[in-house]
Amino acid sequence: MNIFATKDDSLHKPVLLTEVIDFLEPKDKSIIVDATLGLGGHTEKILSVTTKTKVFGIDQDTEALAFAEKRLEKFGERISIVHSNFSEIKQVIENHEIAEVDGVIADLGVSSLQFDSESRGFSFRFDAPLDMRMDKSSDEETAAELLERLTEEEIANVIYQYGEERFSRRIARRIVERRKKGVPVRTTFELAELVKGAVRQSRKSKTHPATKTFQALRIAVNKELEILEDFLRDSVEILKTNGRLVVITFHSLEDRIVKKTMQKLSGKCFCPPKFPQCICGASQQVKILTRKPIAPSEKEQTENPRSRSAKLRACQKK
Repeated sequence: MNIFATKDDSLHKPVLLTEVIDFLEPKDKSIIVDATLGLGGHTEKILSVTTKTKVFGIDQDTEALAFAEKRLEKFGERISIVHSNFSEIKQVIENHEIAEVDGVIADLGVSSLQFDSESRGFSFRFDAPLDMRMDKSSDEETAAELLERLTEEEIANVIYQYGEERFSRRIARRIVERRKKGVPVRTTFELAELVKGAVRQSRKSKTHPATKTFQALRIAVNKELEILEDFLRDSVEILKTNGRLVVITFHSLEDRIVKKTMQKLSGKCFCPPKFPQCICGASQQVKILTRKPIAPSEKEQTENPRSRSAKLRACQKK
Protein backbone atom coordinates (compact mmCIF):
# COMPACT_ATOMS: atom_id res chain seq x y z
CA MET A 1 0.00 0.00 0.00
CA ASN A 2 1.30 3.46 -0.89
CA ILE A 3 0.92 5.69 2.16
CA PHE A 4 1.02 8.74 -0.10
CA ALA A 5 -2.08 7.68 -2.01
CA THR A 6 -4.83 10.13 -1.12
CA LYS A 7 -7.73 11.94 -2.66
CA ASP A 8 -6.51 15.21 -1.16
CA ASP A 9 -3.30 16.47 -2.74
CA SER A 10 -3.16 19.35 -0.24
CA LEU A 11 -2.18 16.70 2.32
CA HIS A 12 1.35 16.86 0.91
CA LYS A 13 1.66 20.57 0.15
CA PRO A 14 3.76 22.29 2.79
CA VAL A 15 2.72 25.91 3.16
CA LEU A 16 4.99 28.76 1.97
CA LEU A 17 7.64 26.25 0.92
CA THR A 18 9.64 28.57 -1.36
CA GLU A 19 9.60 31.33 1.23
CA VAL A 20 10.75 28.96 3.99
CA ILE A 21 13.79 27.92 1.93
CA ASP A 22 14.56 31.54 0.98
CA PHE A 23 14.56 32.72 4.60
CA LEU A 24 16.13 29.62 6.12
CA GLU A 25 18.95 29.56 3.54
CA PRO A 26 20.04 25.96 4.19
CA LYS A 27 23.60 25.25 3.07
CA ASP A 28 25.58 22.06 2.81
CA LYS A 29 26.68 20.82 6.24
CA SER A 30 24.02 23.00 7.91
CA ILE A 31 22.18 21.60 10.92
CA ILE A 32 18.48 22.45 10.82
CA VAL A 33 15.72 21.68 13.32
CA ASP A 34 12.21 21.17 11.96
CA ALA A 35 10.44 21.67 15.28
CA THR A 36 7.05 20.61 13.90
CA LEU A 37 7.92 17.90 11.40
CA GLY A 38 4.33 16.92 10.63
CA LEU A 39 4.22 15.05 7.30
CA GLY A 40 7.78 16.11 6.48
CA GLY A 41 7.13 18.47 3.57
CA HIS A 42 9.43 21.30 4.63
CA THR A 43 12.18 18.90 5.68
CA GLU A 44 11.96 17.00 2.40
CA LYS A 45 12.60 20.24 0.51
CA ILE A 46 15.45 21.31 2.81
CA LEU A 47 17.19 17.96 2.30
CA SER A 48 16.51 17.99 -1.45
CA VAL A 49 18.12 21.39 -2.12
CA THR A 50 21.29 20.47 -0.21
CA THR A 51 23.54 17.43 -0.17
CA LYS A 52 25.03 17.30 3.31
CA THR A 53 22.53 19.17 5.48
CA LYS A 54 21.35 17.34 8.61
CA VAL A 55 17.78 17.82 9.87
CA PHE A 56 16.36 16.95 13.28
CA GLY A 57 12.60 16.52 12.89
CA ILE A 58 10.49 16.86 16.04
CA ASP A 59 6.81 16.04 16.37
CA GLN A 60 4.50 14.80 19.12
CA ASP A 61 2.08 13.03 16.77
CA THR A 62 3.12 9.40 16.36
CA GLU A 63 0.95 8.93 13.26
CA ALA A 64 2.58 11.90 11.56
CA LEU A 65 6.03 10.65 12.53
CA ALA A 66 5.37 7.25 10.96
CA PHE A 67 4.22 8.99 7.77
CA ALA A 68 7.24 11.34 7.71
CA GLU A 69 9.67 8.51 8.44
CA LYS A 70 8.51 6.65 5.35
CA ARG A 71 8.57 9.80 3.25
CA LEU A 72 12.09 10.79 4.31
CA GLU A 73 13.79 7.39 4.52
CA LYS A 74 15.56 8.07 1.20
CA PHE A 75 17.74 10.65 2.97
CA GLY A 76 19.23 8.08 5.31
CA GLU A 77 21.26 9.41 8.25
CA ARG A 78 20.72 13.03 7.19
CA ILE A 79 17.34 12.94 8.96
CA SER A 80 16.82 12.17 12.64
CA ILE A 81 13.21 11.91 13.81
CA VAL A 82 12.31 12.55 17.44
CA HIS A 83 8.98 11.98 19.20
CA SER A 84 8.68 15.08 21.36
CA ASN A 85 6.95 18.43 21.73
CA PHE A 86 8.59 21.45 20.10
CA SER A 87 8.86 23.01 23.55
CA GLU A 88 11.61 20.43 24.25
CA ILE A 89 13.81 21.68 21.40
CA LYS A 90 16.80 22.47 23.65
CA GLN A 91 16.67 19.06 25.30
CA VAL A 92 16.41 17.28 21.93
CA ILE A 93 19.53 19.03 20.66
CA GLU A 94 21.42 18.41 23.90
CA ASN A 95 20.50 14.71 23.77
CA HIS A 96 22.16 14.53 20.33
CA GLU A 97 25.24 16.35 21.69
CA ILE A 98 24.67 19.35 19.44
CA ALA A 99 25.53 22.77 20.89
CA GLU A 100 24.27 25.08 18.13
CA VAL A 101 22.24 24.84 14.93
CA ASP A 102 22.05 26.87 11.73
CA GLY A 103 18.29 27.15 11.50
CA VAL A 104 14.93 26.36 13.06
CA ILE A 105 11.63 26.05 11.22
CA ALA A 106 8.26 25.75 12.96
CA ASP A 107 4.94 25.36 11.14
CA LEU A 108 2.37 25.81 13.91
CA GLY A 109 -0.72 24.69 12.01
CA VAL A 110 -2.71 21.50 12.54
CA SER A 111 -1.43 18.96 10.05
CA SER A 112 -3.69 17.74 7.28
CA LEU A 113 -3.34 14.23 8.67
CA GLN A 114 -4.82 15.41 11.97
CA PHE A 115 -7.49 17.63 10.47
CA ASP A 116 -8.63 14.97 8.00
CA SER A 117 -8.71 12.20 10.56
CA GLU A 118 -12.18 10.79 11.14
CA SER A 119 -11.30 9.68 14.68
CA ARG A 120 -9.05 12.34 16.28
CA GLY A 121 -11.77 14.91 17.00
CA PHE A 122 -10.09 17.94 15.41
CA SER A 123 -12.84 18.54 12.86
CA PHE A 124 -16.61 18.88 13.03
CA ARG A 125 -16.82 17.27 9.57
CA PHE A 126 -16.69 13.83 11.19
CA ASP A 127 -18.54 12.41 14.18
CA ALA A 128 -15.76 11.34 16.53
CA PRO A 129 -14.82 11.36 20.22
CA LEU A 130 -13.90 14.88 21.29
CA ASP A 131 -10.17 14.19 21.73
CA MET A 132 -8.04 16.88 20.01
CA ARG A 133 -4.72 15.81 21.55
CA MET A 134 -1.80 16.28 19.15
CA ASP A 135 -0.14 13.35 20.90
CA LYS A 136 -2.89 10.80 21.35
CA SER A 137 -0.44 8.46 23.10
CA SER A 138 -0.11 10.92 26.01
CA ASP A 139 -2.16 10.83 29.19
CA GLU A 140 -3.12 14.51 28.86
CA GLU A 141 -6.78 15.54 29.10
CA THR A 142 -8.94 15.26 26.01
CA ALA A 143 -11.25 18.10 24.98
CA ALA A 144 -14.23 16.15 26.32
CA GLU A 145 -12.53 15.69 29.69
CA LEU A 146 -11.65 19.38 29.78
CA LEU A 147 -15.30 20.33 29.23
CA GLU A 148 -16.36 17.99 32.05
CA ARG A 149 -13.83 19.44 34.51
CA LEU A 150 -13.91 23.20 33.93
CA THR A 151 -16.49 25.54 35.45
CA GLU A 152 -18.87 27.48 33.22
CA GLU A 153 -16.77 30.61 33.64
CA GLU A 154 -13.54 28.78 32.82
CA ILE A 155 -15.06 27.24 29.67
CA ALA A 156 -16.29 30.68 28.57
CA ASN A 157 -12.85 32.17 29.16
CA VAL A 158 -11.13 29.44 27.12
CA ILE A 159 -13.50 29.89 24.18
CA TYR A 160 -13.25 33.68 24.31
CA GLN A 161 -9.50 33.99 24.84
CA TYR A 162 -8.36 31.25 22.45
CA GLY A 163 -11.17 31.42 19.91
CA GLU A 164 -12.13 35.10 20.12
CA GLU A 165 -15.74 33.91 20.11
CA ARG A 166 -18.15 36.65 21.26
CA PHE A 167 -20.85 34.11 22.15
CA SER A 168 -18.51 32.23 24.48
CA ARG A 169 -20.67 32.67 27.60
CA ARG A 170 -23.77 31.38 25.87
CA ILE A 171 -21.87 28.35 24.54
CA ALA A 172 -20.38 27.63 27.97
CA ARG A 173 -23.79 27.88 29.62
CA ARG A 174 -25.26 25.30 27.24
CA ILE A 175 -22.31 22.95 27.73
CA VAL A 176 -22.75 23.05 31.50
CA GLU A 177 -26.55 22.70 31.26
CA ARG A 178 -26.04 19.44 29.32
CA ARG A 179 -23.52 18.30 31.88
CA LYS A 180 -25.96 18.89 34.75
CA LYS A 181 -28.52 16.73 32.96
CA GLY A 182 -26.04 13.86 32.88
CA VAL A 183 -25.29 14.12 29.15
CA PRO A 184 -21.90 15.85 28.86
CA VAL A 185 -20.58 16.82 25.43
CA ARG A 186 -18.38 13.96 24.28
CA THR A 187 -18.37 13.98 20.47
CA THR A 188 -17.58 16.46 17.72
CA PHE A 189 -21.13 16.43 16.32
CA GLU A 190 -22.61 17.05 19.76
CA LEU A 191 -20.39 20.08 20.28
CA ALA A 192 -20.90 21.41 16.75
CA GLU A 193 -24.69 21.21 17.06
CA LEU A 194 -24.64 22.82 20.50
CA VAL A 195 -22.53 25.73 19.24
CA LYS A 196 -24.64 26.10 16.12
CA GLY A 197 -27.70 26.56 18.33
CA ALA A 198 -25.95 29.11 20.53
CA VAL A 199 -24.22 31.32 17.96
CA ARG A 200 -25.90 34.03 15.93
CA GLN A 201 -24.20 34.09 12.57
CA SER A 202 -24.78 36.09 9.41
CA ARG A 203 -26.26 34.09 6.56
CA LYS A 204 -23.40 35.37 4.39
CA SER A 205 -20.76 33.82 6.65
CA LYS A 206 -18.75 31.08 4.95
CA THR A 207 -17.34 29.60 8.14
CA HIS A 208 -19.04 27.03 10.34
CA PRO A 209 -20.31 28.58 13.61
CA ALA A 210 -18.28 26.05 15.64
CA THR A 211 -14.94 26.93 14.02
CA LYS A 212 -13.76 29.30 16.76
CA THR A 213 -14.85 27.00 19.57
CA PHE A 214 -13.02 24.02 18.08
CA GLN A 215 -9.89 26.16 17.63
CA ALA A 216 -10.08 27.33 21.23
CA LEU A 217 -10.41 23.83 22.66
CA ARG A 218 -7.58 22.49 20.52
CA ILE A 219 -5.29 25.28 21.74
CA ALA A 220 -6.30 24.68 25.36
CA VAL A 221 -5.89 20.89 25.20
CA ASN A 222 -2.42 21.12 23.67
CA LYS A 223 -1.34 24.24 25.61
CA GLU A 224 -0.21 25.70 22.30
CA LEU A 225 0.03 29.34 23.33
CA GLU A 226 1.41 28.70 26.81
CA ILE A 227 4.62 27.21 25.46
CA LEU A 228 5.10 29.35 22.35
CA GLU A 229 7.15 32.29 23.70
CA ASP A 230 9.54 30.00 25.59
CA PHE A 231 9.96 27.90 22.44
CA LEU A 232 10.88 30.99 20.41
CA ARG A 233 13.42 32.13 23.01
CA ASP A 234 14.91 28.62 23.26
CA SER A 235 15.17 28.42 19.47
CA VAL A 236 17.11 31.68 19.28
CA GLU A 237 19.34 30.51 22.12
CA ILE A 238 20.44 27.37 20.25
CA LEU A 239 21.08 29.21 16.97
CA LYS A 240 24.59 29.98 15.81
CA THR A 241 25.46 33.59 15.03
CA ASN A 242 23.61 34.46 11.79
CA GLY A 243 21.41 31.39 12.25
CA ARG A 244 17.78 31.85 11.32
CA LEU A 245 14.39 31.15 12.90
CA VAL A 246 11.37 30.83 10.57
CA VAL A 247 7.87 30.51 12.02
CA ILE A 248 4.54 29.98 10.25
CA THR A 249 1.31 30.72 12.12
CA PHE A 250 -2.31 30.19 11.18
CA HIS A 251 -4.30 32.44 13.50
CA SER A 252 -3.95 35.90 14.99
CA LEU A 253 -3.23 34.77 18.56
CA GLU A 254 -0.15 32.81 17.51
CA ASP A 255 1.01 35.52 15.13
CA ARG A 256 0.72 38.16 17.86
CA ILE A 257 2.95 36.14 20.19
CA VAL A 258 5.53 35.47 17.47
CA LYS A 259 5.58 39.13 16.42
CA LYS A 260 5.91 40.48 19.96
CA THR A 261 8.53 37.93 21.03
CA MET A 262 10.68 38.58 17.98
CA GLN A 263 10.39 42.31 18.64
CA LYS A 264 11.51 41.82 22.24
CA LEU A 265 14.42 39.68 21.05
CA SER A 266 15.37 42.47 18.63
CA GLY A 267 15.54 44.94 21.53
CA LYS A 268 12.12 46.60 21.46
CA CYS A 269 10.90 47.33 24.99
CA PHE A 270 7.22 46.98 25.86
CA CYS A 271 7.43 48.42 29.37
CA PRO A 272 5.46 51.58 30.24
CA PRO A 273 7.49 54.73 29.38
CA LYS A 274 7.88 55.78 33.02
CA PHE A 275 9.44 52.49 34.16
CA PRO A 276 12.99 53.16 35.44
CA GLN A 277 14.30 49.98 33.77
CA CYS A 278 13.12 47.33 31.34
CA ILE A 279 11.45 44.30 32.92
CA CYS A 280 9.73 42.85 29.83
CA GLY A 281 12.73 40.81 28.69
CA ALA A 282 13.74 42.87 25.67
CA SER A 283 17.31 42.32 24.49
CA GLN A 284 19.14 42.74 21.20
CA GLN A 285 19.65 39.12 20.18
CA VAL A 286 18.17 39.05 16.68
CA LYS A 287 17.55 41.08 13.56
CA ILE A 288 14.00 40.81 12.23
CA LEU A 289 13.95 39.77 8.56
CA THR A 290 10.23 40.26 7.93
CA ARG A 291 9.01 43.82 8.55
CA LYS A 292 5.52 42.50 7.79
CA PRO A 293 4.41 38.85 7.85
CA ILE A 294 4.75 36.99 4.56
CA ALA A 295 1.47 35.60 3.22
CA PRO A 296 0.99 32.92 0.54
CA SER A 297 0.63 34.10 -3.04
CA GLU A 298 -2.78 34.08 -4.68
CA LYS A 299 -1.61 31.11 -6.74
CA GLU A 300 -0.71 29.11 -3.62
CA GLN A 301 -3.97 30.01 -1.91
CA THR A 302 -5.90 28.81 -4.95
CA GLU A 303 -3.95 25.57 -5.21
CA ASN A 304 -3.94 24.94 -1.45
CA PRO A 305 -6.90 26.63 0.29
CA ARG A 306 -5.54 25.62 3.70
CA SER A 307 -2.68 28.07 3.22
CA ARG A 308 -4.96 31.11 3.19
CA SER A 309 -4.52 32.12 6.82
CA ALA A 310 -0.79 31.37 6.97
CA LYS A 311 1.72 34.06 7.99
CA LEU A 312 5.48 33.69 8.02
CA ARG A 313 7.88 35.66 10.23
CA ALA A 314 11.63 35.25 10.38
CA CYS A 315 14.61 36.59 12.30
CA GLN A 316 18.39 36.16 12.28
CA LYS A 317 20.57 35.79 15.37
CA LYS A 318 23.15 38.52 15.88
